[in-house]
Amino acid sequence: MSETQQQNDNQPQQPAPSAPENQPQQPQAPQQQGQPQPPFGQAPQQPQQPQQNPYGNMPQQGQDPQGQQFQGQRGSSMFNIDPKDAKDFDDALSIRKLKDGLWEVGVHIADVTHYVKEGSIIDKEAEKRATSVYLVDRTIPMLPERLCNFICSLRPNEEKLAFSVIFDITEKGEVRDSRIVHTVINSDRRFTYEEAQQIIETKEGDFKEEVLTLDTIAKALREKRFSAGAINFDRYEVKFEIDEKGKPISVYFKESKDANKLVEEFMLLANKTVAEKIGCVPKNKKAKVLPYRIHDLPDPEKLENLSQFIARFGYKVRTSGTKTDISKSINHLLDDIHGKKEENLIETVSIRAMQKARYSTHNIGHYGLAFEYYTHFTSPIRRFPDMMVHRLVTKYMDGGRSVSEAKYEDLCDHSSNMEQIAANAERASIKYKQVEFMSERLGQIYDGVISGVTEWGLYVELNENKCEGLVPVRDLDDDYYEFDEKNYCLRGRRKNKIYSLGDAITVRVARANLEKKQLDFELIEK
Repeated sequence: MSETQQQNDNQPQQPAPSAPENQPQQPQAPQQQGQPQPPFGQAPQQPQQPQQNPYGNMPQQGQDPQGQQFQGQRGSSMFNIDPKDAKDFDDALSIRKLKDGLWEVGVHIADVTHYVKEGSIIDKEAEKRATSVYLVDRTIPMLPERLCNFICSLRPNEEKLAFSVIFDITEKGEVRDSRIVHTVINSDRRFTYEEAQQIIETKEGDFKEEVLTLDTIAKALREKRFSAGAINFDRYEVKFEIDEKGKPISVYFKESKDANKLVEEFMLLANKTVAEKIGCVPKNKKAKVLPYRIHDLPDPEKLENLSQFIARFGYKVRTSGTKTDISKSINHLLDDIHGKKEENLIETVSIRAMQKARYSTHNIGHYGLAFEYYTHFTSPIRRFPDMMVHRLVTKYMDGGRSVSEAKYEDLCDHSSNMEQIAANAERASIKYKQVEFMSERLGQIYDGVISGVTEWGLYVELNENKCEGLVPVRDLDDDYYEFDEKNYCLRGRRKNKIYSLGDAITVRVARANLEKKQLDFELIEK
């Protein structure tokens, strides 16, 4: 199940707002005689006077600042794969061959909590916000931009602190060994998703062997997840191209391709592995406290409603049996509707039948991903639960005792609530920009599909840009239409004409109300 549909469980990193260009780069610690050379064979820096850094200087490999060991990552190819407009790079991947069929793959995550100390003013504000908020034309970051975009960001060709999960893994996705370590890394290259996708498709380009190998392993991991019962919601996202004043000038759709899925699979694997390292203990032992990302089984009543709803389209889904039986039945449904006119509608209704993923110290597993243990470790720049996990894993690795379950459960509840508030704001932002975009196109005619039916009218989603508006029932003046709730349709009393969910329809843009975020359409008879 993809992150947008699983309440951001593996959502691709969104761009944070850029910091002023005249801000200096992060101060680097001077290279002194006798110290190890920088990773990846780079030439040592010339000695220079240390600069004052309010967040602390970069530790060198092997140093032990504040009791924390850092390992250099050498001999591996390392790169970032991010959206083209990203400024904050909170993850990087590395890979090197160990022997035929066995690879060392590193998932490197920005070591935010090295700089943001627990209880500090920045930490308290991050706890309060709990998440970054990504609106169409702006970002409200959880952390200051100086941290997001510079100090913590794993920018290429700069030494950076990371918290890394290292795997010895086969090309079939079999993990032979894994370890969690603090590292000093230096990314060789930054790829956009489009650049990485081109390498996968053409098998040509920088680091082609490494990218193609990671893609092969990612596909094997993905197949294993689906075989175990993970749910395959794979929807597009509506995106806007905006001008310098924030005005939308075009709409496009972002689909998850192999390059996105490559990154997604290794982030999922890292999150799962960290959760297992802490949560999976012998039966006679109690696991130490950790915030888990949990996702419960579908609500039986909602699943039954889904079954009744899709039956009118000729589809079936299991409402009883094992959780794997149900998830495989849902995947079969998603395969059946692929490419059909009702695909988007049934996917939307199916997602609503799912529980919301949330944070909790009480682990029940993640149903949508088919993982018994899962947490959020890979995005500490934009999610406070990841910062909590980083701190606790570091504490436990150093032999520390468990923490207060009640305290962290309260923090989990707060984070879940703030995540929902952010998601609502993001949806409202998209709706606002859609109405703003269509307000420049009053009178224009579009083809669409009926996406909702109510007693007050028909909701229509336009094929070209996925903007949704209402055809009020009062404007259907060729008959008196009644709402058939059981069959989700409007039926004309005299002529018996029917407007049903999923029907193709042509409309004219009639009105756009920015304040209410509402579009009104007029029906065009063909």
